[in-house]
Amino acid sequence: MSEIRAELRYSSSHEWIKLEADGSVLIGITDYAQQALGDIVFVELPEKGKHLDSGSEIAIVESVKAASDIYAPISGVILERNEGLIEEPSLINSSPYDLGWILRLRPKELESLRDLMDEHEYELHFKED
Repeated sequence: MSEIRAELRYSSSHEWIKLEADGSVLIGITDYAQQALGDIVFVELPEKGKHLDSGSEIAIVESVKAASDIYAPISGVILERNEGLIEEPSLINSSPYDLGWILRLRPKELESLRDLMDEHEYELHFKED
C-alpha cells in the first residue's frame, strides 16, 4: 500500500505539493509514483530562478524501468532544487515525502492549491489509475 499524507496536496500526474510556513512550496513525486517507476538512478533538475508554468516539465527522473517527466502542479519560480538527488537519486525511493523532495517553489498564487487533490481524492484517483 502506498503512503498518502494528509498535509499534502496531489496532482493527477502523481506529484505532491506541501505548503511551507514561509509561503514557499515543496514539490516531489508520490510514494505510488516512485513504486511504479522502480529504482531511480538519475534525476535531471532545472536551474534555480527559472519560472515554471503549471503543467510544465520540472524534472526528468530515470529509473531502471523508464525515464519519466515530472510536472509542475502550480506556477511559480524555483527557489531551490534538491541537490542531494544528483548524488543520491534513490532518495526519491527511500524517502519520497521527506529527503526525496525535488524543488522548492515560490508560488505565483496560492489559490491554485485548492485545485489539487486532498489525500482522500488522491487515494481514489490512484486506485483508478
